Amino acid sequence: MLWIRGLIFTLLVPYMVAVAIPQAITDRRDGWSIGWVLIAIGVTFYVVSLLRFLQVGGTPTIYFARPLRAVLGEEPQVVVETGLYRITRNPMYVGVITAVLGQALLYGSWGVALYGLLLMPLFHFVVTVLEEPHLRKERGAAYEEYCRRVPRWFARSQ
Repeated sequence: MLWIRGLIFTLLVPYMVAVAIPQAITDRRDGWSIGWVLIAIGVTFYVVSLLRFLQVGGTPTIYFARPLRAVLGEEPQVVVETGLYRITRNPMYVGVITAVLGQALLYGSWGVALYGLLLMPLFHFVVTVLEEPHLRKERGAAYEEYCRRVPRWFARSQ
């Protein structure tokens, strides 16, 4: 059942943000470019990260969506620190932005590029204002130590 909840979450959130909205912004559907490489990297980041969450018994559902846990599942009860989570604390967000920017290149769409660039501060807000305080409260010292070792995004300055 957890896999189904992970799939439902993926269709409701990352798919909408990374595929449906960019497709609605652009009217171009053809092309081949380096954009496909970025899309593949972004999708891989997301899928590998989702699998890590499922392996430890959770989904990427944000804590305030708990009333929907029967459909979306719940966050893992432990800090996920393996796989891509060793190099960035937020590989799913990185993957989504990478896939969106890949579509901007693929379709030559300034609208999709702007959308991707606007996602960056939005995701940063969600992470710093909603997710991190929650994880600090719920996971305590384990999360604090993880934050000391692993950058929020990719850069070390935070």
